[in-house]
Amino acid sequence: MTTHHVTTADAAKQARRLLLVHAHPDDESLTTGGTIARYAAEGAEVTVVTCTLGEEGEVIGETWAGLVADEADQLGGYRILELTAALGRLGVSAPLFLGGAGRWRDSGMAGTPAARNPRAFVNARPGDVVDALVEVIRQRRPQVVVCYDPQGGYGHPDHIRVHEVVTAAVDAAAADGGVGDPWDVAKLYWTVTEATSLSEGLECITEYPESWRLPEPGELPCVPDSAVTTTIDVRAHLAAKVAAFAAHATQVTVAPSGTEYALSNDIVQPILVDEHYVLVRGTLGEQAADGRERDLFS
Repeated sequence: MTTHHVTTADAAKQARRLLLVHAHPDDESLTTGGTIARYAAEGAEVTVVTCTLGEEGEVIGETWAGLVADEADQLGGYRILELTAALGRLGVSAPLFLGGAGRWRDSGMAGTPAARNPRAFVNARPGDVVDALVEVIRQRRPQVVVCYDPQGGYGHPDHIRVHEVVTAAVDAAAADGGVGDPWDVAKLYWTVTEATSLSEGLECITEYPESWRLPEPGELPCVPDSAVTTTIDVRAHLAAKVAAFAAHATQVTVAPSGTEYALSNDIVQPILVDEHYVLVRGTLGEQAADGRERDLFS
């Protein structure tokens, strides 16, 4: 009988490592919460990078309303607490902020005064932001990285900037130069919402709080089914996903049913049991009958 000894280097190669880059606290739960919970539960090394503190967010309810940017301007610090709690419920130990907590500020929506702030994420020197993420990639050495599509999902300037920065950093991390040894990310995905899943989820909504409303046709962002390459079933981790939503109480309200939620705009949305992705770098792995992957690491 031959005994095989696994070295530390071999173990590092075998470990599955996932890196997700998000713009603000709560984005990680809303679009990828089930995926985070699933892979964390399966023993993968999951790192969530958040690029701002979400200082420009609106606040639901009166309890913390005084924290907003044009009053006490303390919302960002409070959202660190919410993010920490949400990640804990998803199985991730602690938040990691790009460049350190508070390095770059939430830019708000395009055309607002917040977008002109010199500290806004959209106004950061591109080289500084890319270098900061390259350092994280080389330290964490993920095989899989997740970010937004070119539209940033729903068009927020910080989301679009995250897309641009991640795309550049993944390439830069594989090249010589900079801090740390080069690391070539095997697969890069965009997190998206599939049109059919959104439509079917909305059709299932029959009851919701009186102050909420259903979205108008086309009001919620989604992509054609044909664009989706990968479907991640998160049913087994739905409780963790819902709990993470609830942790972001200044930004998200979960319906009493536990199957819907709304942001500060009071538009009801389904909490989806499948999360969808588009592979944009790397090779599509094992596919189901519908031609889609069921595992980001496949």
